[in-house]
Amino acid sequence: MACNASKTPLLRHLTKRGFAHAAPAQAHGARKSGEIHTTTLPSKMVVASCESNSPVSRVSIVFRAGSRNETSDSLGATHLLRIAAGLSTKNATGFAITRNLQEVGGNLSCTTDRELVAYNVEVTRNHLETGLKFLEAAVTGQVFKPWELADNAKRVKEDIKRISDCVKALELVHEASFDGGLGNSIFCPKHKAGKLSSETLQHYFASTCTANRCAVVGINVDHQQLVGYAQSLGLDSGAGPDSVSKHVGPSEIRWEKGGNVASVAVAAEGVGWKNQKEALAHLVLQYAAGVGPHTKYGANNGALTKQVTGCASVKTLNACYSDTGLFGFVVSGEAKAVGQAVETGVKTMKSCSVSDDDIKRGKEALKAAVAFAMESEAGLVDCMGQQAGTLGTVQSLAETCAAIDGVSASDVKSAARNLQTKKVSVGAVGNLSHVPRVNQLN
Repeated sequence: MACNASKTPLLRHLTKRGFAHAAPAQAHGARKSGEIHTTTLPSKMVVASCESNSPVSRVSIVFRAGSRNETSDSLGATHLLRIAAGLSTKNATGFAITRNLQEVGGNLSCTTDRELVAYNVEVTRNHLETGLKFLEAAVTGQVFKPWELADNAKRVKEDIKRISDCVKALELVHEASFDGGLGNSIFCPKHKAGKLSSETLQHYFASTCTANRCAVVGINVDHQQLVGYAQSLGLDSGAGPDSVSKHVGPSEIRWEKGGNVASVAVAAEGVGWKNQKEALAHLVLQYAAGVGPHTKYGANNGALTKQVTGCASVKTLNACYSDTGLFGFVVSGEAKAVGQAVETGVKTMKSCSVSDDDIKRGKEALKAAVAFAMESEAGLVDCMGQQAGTLGTVQSLAETCAAIDGVSASDVKSAARNLQTKKVSVGAVGNLSHVPRVNQLN
Protein backbone atom coordinates (compact mmCIF):
# COMPACT_ATOMS: atom_id res chain seq x y z
CA MET A 1 0.00 0.00 0.00
CA ALA A 2 1.41 3.37 -0.97
CA CYS A 3 2.23 5.83 1.78
CA ASN A 4 0.26 9.12 1.62
CA ALA A 5 3.30 11.04 2.87
CA SER A 6 5.05 10.48 -0.45
CA LYS A 7 2.31 12.21 -2.43
CA THR A 8 2.64 15.86 -3.44
CA PRO A 9 -0.12 17.93 -1.81
CA LEU A 10 -2.35 19.62 -4.39
CA LEU A 11 -2.19 23.01 -2.61
CA ARG A 12 1.62 22.97 -2.59
CA HIS A 13 1.65 22.09 -6.30
CA LEU A 14 -0.67 24.94 -7.20
CA THR A 15 1.31 27.40 -5.09
CA LYS A 16 4.56 26.45 -6.79
CA ARG A 17 2.97 26.72 -10.21
CA GLY A 18 1.50 30.13 -9.37
CA PHE A 19 4.83 31.56 -8.21
CA ALA A 20 6.52 30.10 -11.29
CA HIS A 21 4.21 32.14 -13.51
CA ALA A 22 4.53 35.37 -11.51
CA ALA A 23 6.57 38.17 -13.08
CA PRO A 24 10.04 38.29 -11.51
CA ALA A 25 10.99 41.37 -9.52
CA GLN A 26 13.70 43.35 -11.29
CA ALA A 27 16.65 44.90 -9.57
CA HIS A 28 17.07 48.63 -10.15
CA GLY A 29 20.30 49.53 -8.48
CA ALA A 30 20.44 52.99 -10.02
CA ARG A 31 17.51 54.19 -7.91
CA LYS A 32 16.80 53.84 -4.24
CA SER A 33 13.54 52.24 -3.23
CA GLY A 34 11.08 54.98 -2.19
CA GLU A 35 12.99 57.80 -3.88
CA ILE A 36 10.67 60.16 -5.79
CA HIS A 37 11.75 61.86 -9.02
CA THR A 38 9.78 64.82 -10.37
CA THR A 39 10.00 66.62 -13.73
CA THR A 40 7.93 69.57 -14.94
CA LEU A 41 7.65 69.71 -18.73
CA PRO A 42 7.51 72.99 -20.73
CA SER A 43 3.77 72.44 -21.11
CA LYS A 44 3.54 72.61 -17.25
CA MET A 45 2.67 68.91 -17.10
CA VAL A 46 4.11 67.30 -13.95
CA VAL A 47 5.73 63.87 -14.18
CA ALA A 48 6.64 61.96 -10.99
CA SER A 49 7.85 58.42 -10.40
CA CYS A 50 8.91 56.18 -7.53
CA GLU A 51 10.65 52.80 -7.35
CA SER A 52 9.62 50.05 -4.92
CA ASN A 53 11.28 47.06 -6.65
CA SER A 54 7.90 45.36 -7.05
CA PRO A 55 6.98 43.26 -10.11
CA VAL A 56 3.81 45.35 -10.61
CA SER A 57 3.86 48.77 -12.27
CA ARG A 58 1.19 51.39 -11.73
CA VAL A 59 0.71 54.54 -13.81
CA SER A 60 -1.89 57.27 -13.29
CA ILE A 61 -2.78 60.18 -15.57
CA VAL A 62 -4.42 62.90 -13.48
CA PHE A 63 -6.31 65.99 -14.66
CA ARG A 64 -7.59 68.99 -12.72
CA ALA A 65 -11.00 68.29 -14.21
CA GLY A 66 -13.10 67.44 -11.15
CA SER A 67 -16.76 68.29 -10.69
CA ARG A 68 -15.94 71.84 -9.53
CA ASN A 69 -15.32 72.67 -13.22
CA GLU A 70 -18.81 71.64 -14.33
CA THR A 71 -21.32 74.23 -15.52
CA SER A 72 -25.10 74.10 -15.35
CA ASP A 73 -25.10 72.42 -18.78
CA SER A 74 -22.48 69.82 -17.91
CA LEU A 75 -23.49 68.82 -14.36
CA GLY A 76 -22.66 65.14 -13.90
CA ALA A 77 -19.96 65.09 -16.59
CA THR A 78 -17.25 63.75 -14.27
CA HIS A 79 -19.56 60.96 -13.11
CA LEU A 80 -19.99 59.99 -16.77
CA LEU A 81 -16.25 60.21 -17.39
CA ARG A 82 -15.69 57.74 -14.56
CA ILE A 83 -18.17 55.29 -16.07
CA ALA A 84 -17.02 55.83 -19.67
CA ALA A 85 -13.41 54.87 -18.90
CA GLY A 86 -12.80 51.63 -20.77
CA LEU A 87 -15.53 52.14 -23.35
CA SER A 88 -14.75 52.30 -27.06
CA THR A 89 -12.05 54.68 -28.26
CA LYS A 90 -10.79 55.78 -31.66
CA ASN A 91 -8.39 52.83 -31.84
CA ALA A 92 -10.04 50.07 -29.80
CA THR A 93 -13.47 48.87 -28.75
CA GLY A 94 -14.37 48.44 -25.11
CA PHE A 95 -14.25 44.67 -25.63
CA ALA A 96 -10.72 44.87 -27.07
CA ILE A 97 -9.50 47.00 -24.14
CA THR A 98 -10.97 44.58 -21.60
CA ARG A 99 -9.71 41.47 -23.36
CA ASN A 100 -6.17 42.67 -23.99
CA LEU A 101 -5.70 43.95 -20.43
CA GLN A 102 -7.15 40.79 -18.94
CA GLU A 103 -4.81 38.67 -21.06
CA VAL A 104 -1.81 40.31 -19.39
CA GLY A 105 -3.41 40.46 -15.94
CA GLY A 106 -3.84 44.25 -16.07
CA ASN A 107 -6.51 46.54 -14.68
CA LEU A 108 -7.84 49.90 -15.91
CA SER A 109 -9.87 52.21 -13.67
CA CYS A 110 -10.94 55.82 -13.26
CA THR A 111 -11.54 57.82 -10.08
CA THR A 112 -12.99 61.29 -9.72
CA ASP A 113 -13.58 63.89 -7.01
CA ARG A 114 -14.23 67.61 -6.85
CA GLU A 115 -10.67 68.50 -7.90
CA LEU A 116 -9.30 65.67 -10.02
CA VAL A 117 -10.06 62.98 -12.58
CA ALA A 118 -7.50 60.15 -12.56
CA TYR A 119 -7.10 57.33 -15.09
CA ASN A 120 -5.11 54.42 -13.67
CA VAL A 121 -3.56 51.24 -15.03
CA GLU A 122 -1.76 48.51 -13.12
CA VAL A 123 0.11 45.69 -14.86
CA THR A 124 3.24 43.57 -14.43
CA ARG A 125 6.49 45.17 -15.54
CA ASN A 126 6.95 42.85 -18.52
CA HIS A 127 3.56 43.96 -19.92
CA LEU A 128 3.90 47.66 -19.13
CA GLU A 129 3.95 48.61 -22.80
CA THR A 130 0.53 47.02 -23.31
CA GLY A 131 -0.87 48.73 -20.23
CA LEU A 132 0.40 52.15 -21.27
CA LYS A 133 -0.98 51.67 -24.79
CA PHE A 134 -4.53 51.15 -23.58
CA LEU A 135 -4.21 53.80 -20.85
CA GLU A 136 -3.33 56.33 -23.55
CA ALA A 137 -6.27 55.15 -25.66
CA ALA A 138 -8.67 55.56 -22.73
CA VAL A 139 -7.39 59.08 -22.06
CA THR A 140 -6.76 60.62 -25.47
CA GLY A 141 -8.96 58.58 -27.80
CA GLN A 142 -12.39 58.66 -26.17
CA VAL A 143 -15.32 59.03 -28.56
CA PHE A 144 -18.28 58.68 -26.13
CA LYS A 145 -20.53 56.78 -28.53
CA PRO A 146 -24.17 57.75 -27.85
CA TRP A 147 -25.41 54.13 -27.77
CA GLU A 148 -22.74 53.17 -25.23
CA LEU A 149 -23.68 56.11 -23.01
CA ALA A 150 -27.33 55.09 -23.28
CA ASP A 151 -26.43 51.53 -22.27
CA ASN A 152 -24.71 52.87 -19.13
CA ALA A 153 -27.55 55.19 -18.09
CA LYS A 154 -28.86 52.48 -15.75
CA ARG A 155 -25.46 52.29 -14.10
CA VAL A 156 -25.57 56.02 -13.39
CA LYS A 157 -29.04 55.73 -11.86
CA GLU A 158 -27.91 52.77 -9.76
CA ASP A 159 -24.94 54.79 -8.45
CA ILE A 160 -27.34 57.56 -7.42
CA LYS A 161 -29.62 55.09 -5.61
CA ARG A 162 -26.71 53.67 -3.62
CA ILE A 163 -25.59 57.00 -2.13
CA SER A 164 -25.74 56.60 1.64
CA ASP A 165 -27.39 59.24 3.83
CA CYS A 166 -24.03 60.17 5.36
CA VAL A 167 -22.48 60.79 1.95
CA LYS A 168 -25.60 62.67 0.85
CA ALA A 169 -25.26 64.95 3.89
CA LEU A 170 -21.67 65.72 2.85
CA GLU A 171 -22.81 66.56 -0.67
CA LEU A 172 -25.57 68.82 0.68
CA VAL A 173 -23.25 70.76 3.02
CA HIS A 174 -20.95 71.44 0.05
CA GLU A 175 -23.91 72.67 -1.97
CA ALA A 176 -25.02 74.87 0.91
CA SER A 177 -21.54 76.30 1.45
CA PHE A 178 -20.48 77.12 -2.12
CA ASP A 179 -22.19 78.73 -5.10
CA GLY A 180 -21.33 76.34 -7.93
CA GLY A 181 -17.75 75.14 -8.27
CA LEU A 182 -17.07 73.14 -5.10
CA GLY A 183 -20.82 73.12 -4.52
CA ASN A 184 -21.22 70.73 -7.46
CA SER A 185 -21.77 67.13 -6.43
CA ILE A 186 -19.37 64.36 -7.43
CA PHE A 187 -22.48 62.44 -8.52
CA CYS A 188 -24.68 63.13 -11.51
CA PRO A 189 -27.91 64.91 -10.53
CA LYS A 190 -30.94 62.63 -10.80
CA HIS A 191 -32.59 64.81 -13.42
CA LYS A 192 -29.44 64.65 -15.57
CA ALA A 193 -29.06 60.87 -15.54
CA GLY A 194 -29.09 59.64 -19.14
CA LYS A 195 -29.47 63.20 -20.47
CA LEU A 196 -25.83 64.24 -21.07
CA SER A 197 -24.94 63.99 -24.75
CA SER A 198 -21.76 62.76 -26.39
CA GLU A 199 -21.02 66.32 -27.56
CA THR A 200 -21.29 67.65 -23.98
CA LEU A 201 -18.76 65.10 -22.72
CA GLN A 202 -16.41 65.74 -25.64
CA HIS A 203 -16.48 69.48 -24.97
CA TYR A 204 -15.98 69.05 -21.23
CA PHE A 205 -13.05 66.69 -21.71
CA ALA A 206 -11.41 68.88 -24.37
CA SER A 207 -11.70 72.04 -22.26
CA THR A 208 -10.53 70.62 -18.92
CA CYS A 209 -8.19 67.71 -19.73
CA THR A 210 -5.30 69.73 -21.18
CA ALA A 211 -1.54 69.36 -20.82
CA ASN A 212 -1.11 72.25 -18.38
CA ARG A 213 -3.77 70.73 -16.11
CA CYS A 214 -2.26 67.24 -16.22
CA ALA A 215 0.11 65.13 -14.13
CA VAL A 216 1.51 61.69 -14.92
CA VAL A 217 2.70 59.60 -11.97
CA GLY A 218 4.04 56.07 -11.86
CA ILE A 219 5.46 53.43 -9.56
CA ASN A 220 8.08 50.92 -10.73
CA VAL A 221 8.49 52.71 -14.05
CA ASP A 222 11.73 54.14 -15.42
CA HIS A 223 11.46 57.90 -14.94
CA GLN A 224 12.83 58.86 -18.35
CA GLN A 225 10.48 56.37 -19.99
CA LEU A 226 7.58 57.95 -18.11
CA VAL A 227 8.66 61.44 -19.18
CA GLY A 228 8.80 60.31 -22.81
CA TYR A 229 5.37 58.72 -22.47
CA ALA A 230 3.92 61.93 -21.01
CA GLN A 231 5.36 63.97 -23.87
CA SER A 232 3.84 61.61 -26.45
CA LEU A 233 0.27 61.89 -25.13
CA GLY A 234 -0.47 64.75 -27.54
CA LEU A 235 -2.78 66.64 -25.20
CA ASP A 236 -3.99 70.12 -26.12
CA SER A 237 -2.23 73.00 -24.38
CA GLY A 238 -5.30 75.15 -23.74
CA ALA A 239 -5.61 76.99 -20.44
CA GLY A 240 -8.93 75.41 -19.46
CA PRO A 241 -11.58 76.96 -17.17
CA ASP A 242 -10.53 78.81 -14.03
CA SER A 243 -12.89 77.51 -11.35
CA VAL A 244 -12.94 79.83 -8.33
CA SER A 245 -15.36 78.90 -5.55
CA LYS A 246 -16.61 81.44 -3.06
CA HIS A 247 -17.96 80.44 0.34
CA VAL A 248 -21.54 81.72 0.61
CA GLY A 249 -22.61 80.33 4.00
CA PRO A 250 -24.31 80.27 6.38
CA SER A 251 -26.95 78.22 4.63
CA GLU A 252 -28.67 74.88 4.97
CA ILE A 253 -30.18 72.20 2.77
CA ARG A 254 -32.49 69.71 4.48
CA TRP A 255 -33.84 66.51 2.94
CA GLU A 256 -36.67 65.23 5.10
CA LYS A 257 -37.08 61.47 4.56
CA GLY A 258 -38.80 60.43 7.77
CA GLY A 259 -37.80 57.24 9.55
CA ASN A 260 -35.94 56.94 12.84
CA VAL A 261 -32.43 58.06 11.89
CA ALA A 262 -30.69 61.19 10.62
CA SER A 263 -27.33 62.15 9.17
CA VAL A 264 -26.10 65.73 9.50
CA ALA A 265 -22.96 67.47 8.23
CA VAL A 266 -22.04 70.82 9.81
CA ALA A 267 -19.16 72.88 8.41
CA ALA A 268 -17.61 76.34 8.45
CA GLU A 269 -15.20 77.72 5.89
CA GLY A 270 -11.79 76.06 6.10
CA VAL A 271 -8.54 76.64 4.23
CA GLY A 272 -6.98 75.38 1.00
CA TRP A 273 -3.61 74.00 -0.01
CA LYS A 274 -2.51 77.40 -1.37
CA ASN A 275 -1.25 77.97 2.17
CA GLN A 276 0.32 74.63 3.10
CA LYS A 277 1.18 75.67 6.67
CA GLU A 278 -2.44 76.57 7.48
CA ALA A 279 -3.70 73.47 5.69
CA LEU A 280 -1.45 71.21 7.78
CA ALA A 281 -2.52 73.02 10.96
CA HIS A 282 -6.17 72.26 10.11
CA LEU A 283 -5.28 68.63 9.39
CA VAL A 284 -3.64 68.31 12.80
CA LEU A 285 -6.68 70.01 14.35
CA GLN A 286 -8.94 67.50 12.59
CA TYR A 287 -7.13 64.53 14.10
CA ALA A 288 -6.90 66.25 17.48
CA ALA A 289 -10.67 66.83 17.38
CA GLY A 290 -11.21 63.17 16.44
CA VAL A 291 -11.86 61.17 13.27
CA GLY A 292 -13.76 58.34 14.93
CA PRO A 293 -12.59 55.07 16.49
CA HIS A 294 -10.01 53.01 14.60
CA THR A 295 -11.25 49.67 15.95
CA LYS A 296 -14.66 48.04 16.13
CA TYR A 297 -16.53 49.21 19.23
CA GLY A 298 -13.63 51.57 19.96
CA ALA A 299 -14.15 54.80 21.87
CA ASN A 300 -14.06 58.36 20.56
CA ASN A 301 -11.11 60.07 22.23
CA GLY A 302 -10.91 63.29 20.22
CA ALA A 303 -11.38 66.72 21.77
CA LEU A 304 -14.67 67.12 19.86
CA THR A 305 -15.88 63.57 19.28
CA LYS A 306 -15.69 62.52 22.94
CA GLN A 307 -18.08 65.38 23.82
CA VAL A 308 -20.70 64.17 21.35
CA THR A 309 -22.42 61.12 22.83
CA GLY A 310 -25.40 58.98 21.97
CA CYS A 311 -24.79 58.82 18.20
CA ALA A 312 -23.83 55.82 16.11
CA SER A 313 -21.10 57.76 14.34
CA VAL A 314 -19.35 61.12 14.76
CA LYS A 315 -16.31 62.28 12.81
CA THR A 316 -14.53 65.57 12.26
CA LEU A 317 -14.78 66.88 8.70
CA ASN A 318 -11.88 68.63 6.98
CA ALA A 319 -12.33 68.99 3.22
CA CYS A 320 -9.20 70.74 1.94
CA TYR A 321 -9.11 71.86 -1.70
CA SER A 322 -6.64 73.86 -3.75
CA ASP A 323 -8.03 77.30 -2.82
CA THR A 324 -10.44 76.84 0.08
CA GLY A 325 -12.13 74.17 2.16
CA LEU A 326 -14.61 73.17 4.85
CA PHE A 327 -14.08 72.28 8.51
CA GLY A 328 -16.72 70.79 10.77
CA PHE A 329 -18.14 67.41 11.72
CA VAL A 330 -20.56 64.72 10.56
CA VAL A 331 -22.96 62.84 12.88
CA SER A 332 -25.42 60.05 12.19
CA GLY A 333 -27.67 57.96 14.39
CA GLU A 334 -31.06 57.97 16.09
CA ALA A 335 -32.94 61.15 15.21
CA LYS A 336 -33.39 62.58 18.74
CA ALA A 337 -29.75 61.94 19.65
CA VAL A 338 -28.49 63.56 16.45
CA GLY A 339 -30.31 66.80 17.20
CA GLN A 340 -28.61 67.12 20.59
CA ALA A 341 -25.27 66.01 19.09
CA VAL A 342 -25.36 68.80 16.51
CA GLU A 343 -25.82 71.46 19.18
CA THR A 344 -23.05 69.99 21.33
CA GLY A 345 -20.71 69.65 18.37
CA VAL A 346 -21.12 73.28 17.28
CA LYS A 347 -20.55 74.57 20.83
CA THR A 348 -17.43 72.40 21.19
CA MET A 349 -16.08 73.41 17.77
CA LYS A 350 -16.39 77.09 18.66
CA SER A 351 -15.03 76.79 22.18
CA CYS A 352 -11.38 76.51 21.03
CA SER A 353 -10.71 73.91 23.76
CA VAL A 354 -7.80 71.98 22.30
CA SER A 355 -4.95 71.09 24.66
CA ASP A 356 -1.27 70.48 23.98
CA ASP A 357 -1.84 66.77 24.61
CA ASP A 358 -4.66 66.77 22.05
CA ILE A 359 -2.37 68.43 19.52
CA LYS A 360 0.46 65.98 20.17
CA ARG A 361 -1.92 63.06 19.75
CA GLY A 362 -3.36 64.65 16.60
CA LYS A 363 0.06 65.01 14.99
CA GLU A 364 0.96 61.39 15.69
CA ALA A 365 -2.41 60.17 14.41
CA LEU A 366 -2.05 62.27 11.24
CA LYS A 367 1.43 60.92 10.54
CA ALA A 368 0.14 57.39 11.07
CA ALA A 369 -2.74 58.00 8.66
CA VAL A 370 -0.36 59.33 6.00
CA ALA A 371 1.99 56.37 6.51
CA PHE A 372 -0.89 53.89 6.21
CA ALA A 373 -2.13 55.62 3.05
CA MET A 374 1.30 55.43 1.41
CA GLU A 375 2.08 51.95 2.69
CA SER A 376 0.49 50.13 -0.25
CA GLU A 377 1.51 50.83 -3.83
CA ALA A 378 -2.08 51.58 -4.82
CA GLY A 379 -2.29 54.13 -2.00
CA LEU A 380 1.11 55.58 -2.86
CA VAL A 381 0.28 56.22 -6.51
CA ASP A 382 -3.03 57.80 -5.41
CA CYS A 383 -1.22 60.12 -2.96
CA MET A 384 1.35 61.04 -5.62
CA GLY A 385 -1.40 61.81 -8.10
CA GLN A 386 -3.29 63.97 -5.60
CA GLN A 387 -0.16 65.98 -4.79
CA ALA A 388 1.04 66.34 -8.37
CA GLY A 389 -2.41 67.27 -9.67
CA THR A 390 -3.28 69.73 -6.90
CA LEU A 391 0.09 71.17 -5.81
CA GLY A 392 2.30 70.54 -8.84
CA THR A 393 4.89 68.78 -6.68
CA VAL A 394 5.25 65.49 -4.79
CA GLN A 395 6.63 64.97 -1.28
CA SER A 396 7.95 61.72 0.11
CA LEU A 397 6.62 60.23 3.34
CA ALA A 398 9.64 61.51 5.27
CA GLU A 399 9.17 65.05 3.89
CA THR A 400 5.46 65.00 4.69
CA CYS A 401 6.06 63.82 8.28
CA ALA A 402 8.73 66.49 8.71
CA ALA A 403 6.25 69.15 7.54
CA ILE A 404 3.68 67.85 10.05
CA ASP A 405 6.27 67.95 12.84
CA GLY A 406 6.94 71.57 11.83
CA VAL A 407 3.40 72.58 12.76
CA SER A 408 3.49 74.23 16.18
CA ALA A 409 0.85 74.07 18.88
CA SER A 410 0.22 77.79 18.43
CA ASP A 411 -0.54 77.20 14.71
CA VAL A 412 -3.17 74.61 15.59
CA LYS A 413 -4.71 76.75 18.36
CA SER A 414 -4.82 79.70 15.97
CA ALA A 415 -6.72 77.55 13.47
CA ALA A 416 -9.15 76.56 16.24
CA ARG A 417 -9.63 80.20 17.27
CA ASN A 418 -10.48 81.18 13.70
CA LEU A 419 -13.46 78.84 13.80
CA GLN A 420 -15.03 80.83 16.65
CA THR A 421 -16.08 83.71 14.42
CA LYS A 422 -17.15 81.67 11.39
CA LYS A 423 -20.73 80.79 10.54
CA VAL A 424 -21.62 77.17 9.87
CA SER A 425 -23.66 75.63 7.07
CA VAL A 426 -25.70 72.45 7.38
CA GLY A 427 -26.55 69.51 5.14
CA ALA A 428 -29.08 67.13 6.70
CA VAL A 429 -30.84 63.92 5.58
CA GLY A 430 -33.42 61.73 7.35
CA ASN A 431 -35.82 62.46 10.20
CA LEU A 432 -34.97 66.11 10.88
CA SER A 433 -37.70 66.97 13.38
CA HIS A 434 -35.07 67.29 16.16
CA VAL A 435 -32.26 68.83 14.09
CA PRO A 436 -31.86 72.58 14.82
CA ARG A 437 -32.06 75.14 12.05
CA VAL A 438 -28.89 76.88 10.88
CA ASN A 439 -29.96 80.20 12.42
CA GLN A 440 -30.15 78.49 15.82
CA LEU A 441 -26.54 77.30 15.48
CA ASN A 442 -24.93 80.63 14.52
